[in-house]
Amino acid sequence: MPAKRSPTTPPSLALAHGTLTFPAFLPDATVGVVRSVDAFDLEQCGVAALVMNTFHLMQRPGSSTIRALGGLHRMTGWPGPIMTDSGGFQAYSLIRQNPKRGSIGDDGITFQPEDNPRNFHLTPEKSVRLQLGYGADIVVCLDDCTNAGAPPEEQEEAVRRTLAWALRCKREFGRALDERRTPTTQRPLLFAVVQGGNLPELRRACAEQLLAIGFDGYGFGGWPLDEEGKLLTEIIGYTRDLIGPRWPMHALGVGSPRNVAACAAAGYEMFDSALPTRDARQGRLYTWTGERLPPDAGRDGSWFSYLYINDKKHFRTPAPISPFCDCLCCRRYSTGYLHHLHSINDLLYARLATIHNLRFMTRLAELLRPQPAPREP
Repeated sequence: MPAKRSPTTPPSLALAHGTLTFPAFLPDATVGVVRSVDAFDLEQCGVAALVMNTFHLMQRPGSSTIRALGGLHRMTGWPGPIMTDSGGFQAYSLIRQNPKRGSIGDDGITFQPEDNPRNFHLTPEKSVRLQLGYGADIVVCLDDCTNAGAPPEEQEEAVRRTLAWALRCKREFGRALDERRTPTTQRPLLFAVVQGGNLPELRRACAEQLLAIGFDGYGFGGWPLDEEGKLLTEIIGYTRDLIGPRWPMHALGVGSPRNVAACAAAGYEMFDSALPTRDARQGRLYTWTGERLPPDAGRDGSWFSYLYINDKKHFRTPAPISPFCDCLCCRRYSTGYLHHLHSINDLLYARLATIHNLRFMTRLAELLRPQPAPREP
């Protein structure tokens, strides 16, 4: 891994709906909701921004419904920044798993979801228009996603298409903002995604050409884990170095505590994943083993552990999930009570567990921020 990010990296990002302080973990509110919690819960957890997904939103509740409800912010009651993913990764996943469900061509992506008889067609221009129509603070360019194990010729094709689509996205983004006469203070940002799999030369080619086109920020594209589920630390760090410290960079899909710490050490400022909230609902809770992070938190995972709430040993535990956590769940309820709620499948369990894991992630982001040097007496 390279050294921690340069001091020249901006410590925050000013957006239309608020300032995003780095580093920041953005929970996935994929279809307009972080499951089991509401906007007030999210604010109380210290969540600064959310990620929502164009691929899913255009299906449910549908773009016309979102517009009728006043855009994503008004529809969801969330006052802070919203980043909308383009949908490229989700379309890739659907089509790669079942080619009969769609196709990817130079014009865009055509797909048919499993539970919907309708065919959808997503082009770079449409993706941008939809995201702007939703009221996103950060718009992400449509990209052609691959995994690290794909053959070189597939990676090359994905990079070629990603670059062509990024240019089309930027042009459409500019046209749309001009048409809307968007005030400078309300202008969303446009992020591009660096593809290239696990091949350094392709990552370099993609990054250099995206930088030449010019965007407000960048993302690491492609599945960030290898076949064994381990973080692709070398290519992730290499790609961050290619972009340089001037621009914020998002580690798309990175959400395990250790991987967030590792990517923050490599210079990434933003992270998103459904993993912490899904883990919470399924009974895997994150706990602190101390009050502070070690200097090499990205390599040393001893600062946190997992608590499996369905373990029978917890049924009479009077202590909270974590004595070092300040969330509603830990301030007010015992581990034994959480075990009881989980065992009877009560909806309150999902809410309290989600609040806990989200506060863990936002607290982690806070602890990863550079601490001011103590004043000399």
